[in-house]
Amino acid sequence: MPVMGDLDRASVISAIEADKRLRVFLRDGVIAALPVKAARRRLLLDQVAQAFEPGVRYGEPAVNDFLGSIHHDYCALRRYLVDEDLMDRADGQYWRTGGTVRG
Repeated sequence: MPVMGDLDRASVISAIEADKRLRVFLRDGVIAALPVKAARRRLLLDQVAQAFEPGVRYGEPAVNDFLGSIHHDYCALRRYLVDEDLMDRADGQYWRTGGTVRG
């Protein structure tokens, strides 16, 4: 089983900031609000999911710490990632199951 890699918050925030459709959801270097519209929320969640390496399992504390560093409601963010089939979970571990891959 692959070992957990570093989760890079700066690359996620930079990617969101670079997208004119998503940058309005940032304030002071964090996600201030999640988009209400499903299509925009999916775009933002995809950027967050790209921080997680495919094939790597992450413990729930690490996922919570990372998500909490980019949005105050890390529980909602984590739930959306699972609900949108970008991540899955079992036995206190999370892994990426969908989304785009940075090139």
